[in-house]
This record gives sequence, C-alpha cells and structure tokens, in this order.
Amino acid sequence: MPLSTFHRQVLGTCAATLLTGGFSTPLLAADITINMAAPDWPPTRFFKEHFDKTYKSPAGHNTTLEMDFIPWPSFYERVAASLTSGEQKYQMIVTDSQWLGSFVEGGYYLDLTEKIKADPELIAIMEDLHPALVSAYSTYPHKSRKQLEEAGSAIAPDTHYYGFPQFPDTYVTFYRKDIFCHEGEAAAFKEQYDATLPCTYEDWQDVDWERYAQIGKFLKRKKGEQLAGETLTDDFYGISYQAGKGYDFSSMQANAFIWQHGGDIWDETNAPEGQAEGVVNSDVAVEAFEHYLSMIPDMPPVAQTGQMDIFVIQDLYMQGKVASTIDWVGLGEPVLDPASSKVHDKSAFGPAPGLRKEDGSIDRTGNIGGQPFVLTTWNSDEVVDEALNVVKWWLDPDTQIEAVSNGGQSGLMSVMADPSYNDLRPWNRAHVEMIDWQKDVWHIPLFFEMLTQQQEEFDKAITGQKSARDALDAVAEFQQELLEDDGFIE
Repeated sequence: MPLSTFHRQVLGTCAATLLTGGFSTPLLAADITINMAAPDWPPTRFFKEHFDKTYKSPAGHNTTLEMDFIPWPSFYERVAASLTSGEQKYQMIVTDSQWLGSFVEGGYYLDLTEKIKADPELIAIMEDLHPALVSAYSTYPHKSRKQLEEAGSAIAPDTHYYGFPQFPDTYVTFYRKDIFCHEGEAAAFKEQYDATLPCTYEDWQDVDWERYAQIGKFLKRKKGEQLAGETLTDDFYGISYQAGKGYDFSSMQANAFIWQHGGDIWDETNAPEGQAEGVVNSDVAVEAFEHYLSMIPDMPPVAQTGQMDIFVIQDLYMQGKVASTIDWVGLGEPVLDPASSKVHDKSAFGPAPGLRKEDGSIDRTGNIGGQPFVLTTWNSDEVVDEALNVVKWWLDPDTQIEAVSNGGQSGLMSVMADPSYNDLRPWNRAHVEMIDWQKDVWHIPLFFEMLTQQQEEFDKAITGQKSARDALDAVAEFQQELLEDDGFIE
C-alpha cells in the first residue's frame, strides 16, 4: 500500500474518532424517528409507502417514519387527547385546518415563520402553493386569501405560518357515464326540462343547482322502473351530497350554499367587530340554507336521517344506487377499484354545481377540504430540521407527481399547470377548476364548540325538526354569546 494512501486513511479515521469523542465509532448522522398522527385513508397510506421506498435524508440521517393511522370518526378526539395529555407522542401531525387555533394556542403546534423566512427552499414552496391553501392550511391568526394577496407575497408581514399541505382536497361531482350519456335518458330530460342532461366535462361546467335539482327529480326511479334501458331491482336516486350530523359533514356543503348566495358564516378575520347575530342568520343565509335543504327529499332516504356523511355517499355511489354525488377528491380512488366499486368502469368526474348569477356565470364557492401537516413544539432542532426536509421531499414536484398518479392531489401551482397533470387521474381537471373557489371555516380555539352546536342545529333542520330559520337563529345566538364571552366579538 502506498504510504500517502495509508496516511490519508489514518488521518481520516483519527479525525472522525476525535470528533465522536472516542476511537471506536466513526462520526455518523443521528438516527431520527418521526412519529406522525394521520387519518387512515389512501392519501396518507401512500405517503407512508412512498416515504419508505424513496426518502433519503439530505442531512445523512437514517430517518424512520412511524405513522399512527387513526380512523376518521375518532381522529380529532384521539389527537386532542394525545396533545392535552402531555405525552408528547407525535413529532408531526396531519391536521384539519380548523384545529390550528386550538392547538397553536394550547402550545402544541410549532410556529414555522422564522424557519420559512430563513430557508429559500421553503419560501419557494410557499410561493408556489395555491393561495387558498396558504390561507387555510398555514396561517394563524387566520388570514384570508384576499388579505394575503393584498400583501403581495406568500410570506406576508404580521402573519404566522404553521402548516404545509399533506393532501389538498376539493369536492367535485362523481357521475355515471352510462346513465348521463344514455341517448334515451338525454332525450327524455331534454323534452321535460328543455335542458341538457350533462354527459361531458363541459356539460357539467354548465350545471347549476337548478339543473342539479332537475336531475334529482328526473332520475329518481322506483324498483321495477326503467333506467338507461334496464329494469331496476331497487329504488334509485339521481343526486346526493353531504347531509351528515357527524363532525363537519353537513356544514361543509351548507357553507357552499351560504357563500354562493352572498351570505356568510361568522368571519374571524373581522374580529372583534364582526358579529354572528344578523350575519349567520341573515335573510340571505336562511334562503341559502333552505336551498340546501330543498334537494334532500330527492336523495336516498338516509339523507333525511342526518346520517349521509362523506363515506355514506361514496358507498351509495359505488354500490350503484345513485347516479351522481358531490364528494371529496380524496375519496375518488376506491370508486375506480373493481374490487370495491360496481361503477368502476362507468364513472367520470366534473366540477361541483354552483349558483348561477345574473350575468350567467356560476359561483362555485365552497369549503376547502384536505389537511396540512404541522410540527409539534417539543422537538429538538435536529428533528425540526429533518421534519422540514420531509416536507421539502413531499412537496418536491417529482414526489407530487407520484402522489397524484397514485390517487393523491397537489396544491403546487407549477404541478397543476403541468400539461400532463389533468390526465394523471380522471378528477384532476375538476380539482384544478374547483380549488380556485375554495375558502375555509373557522380556525379559532372555539371552533369545535361552534361546529358541534351548528351540526346539531343543521341536523334538526335536515331531519324536519326545525325550520331553516329557527336552526340558524339558534346557531347565531349560540355563537354570539360564546364569541362575546371569549372576547372574539365586542
């Protein structure tokens, strides 16, 4: 062995052992385990699988990702119980945006503002994200999309940032091509309503709530009747959307009607001047809620029981019992699976309906879905930096394309603008169109009390126990008192 090579090896070994404080172990980056709480559904399952296959730490760590997959119905309660118990179990959490205020104020979610400002890669990600996602998923106190756009930068002054999108979700229309494109059904619909039964994506771009209601009445058929040339073996329905008492299910759809009609929910960005009474139960909000309720009688009977949540409408559609549904993109992948869906080869996707305006345009404003992931406050600097490396990996365009190709979704404008994007999954074109209409519900620590009471009141209206006005009056009164007591309203 040449002497110079030997000397280089000895010197390298000595340097490594001196740096580690001994003479037996070379200097290596530390092993890091990131425990992450996540809802149990396809977008997070793919995240874990793809991480295990492809992630390599740029800092040289041997990084392990342990995912705690929690069923959706108990997701909030399980995460809240862990955080408030003090067990400090999670380093990262896939969180609903509505949780930000509660868990930021509780001291559990880490303020990432300075980390972002100091890192050009994170700044580039924030600037590439759709502004609706930055507003909903990251800011607390909440800044509206309009406020961020007026600031002229994704990193706005006097704004604090906490999250990055793990899965940006929008709701779109799932529909049966074999029914909506059937010539006989189309001709009968045209004769009855002098309107087009939507078959193509472009047809669905012209579907407002009036047309959707017509579809509900037209395709509602009894067992034994004909539909698209076949005799029905069960009752059949044309339309469906969220009308569930659990969590936020009815609110997510009802909010769309309220915003499209020109009404509003309580707006936290107007605190402390913004009021609940007179806004939440305004005449226009009541009219909008009545509009939401008006289509429920033409939906499957479960809608009138208050149990038609996002999974029920998905299942009804996959079992071939309803011709169309308005549901989240995140629930689209099982629809295409022959093992779980009877309509896997009959389905197409379009934008969700909206309210037609006087100028003929359609307002599709809706409540954003999906989740950001956040970091917790008890992590070491080394873990925080590695968790942010995971964020960068996930939001790298190549990773995003892989995620989208496997049923995920992207919120990066550069990825959504890729010419191949719309062809990766059949709902992508609708997602791109719908994301521009999205806004969010409350983020303040009182959100869960507000949401739970609102869901109760909405359920009373859905199940016929109260009128739309009485339900909204009760919601407004409760929110006004609660928000005044906590100082959110003067």
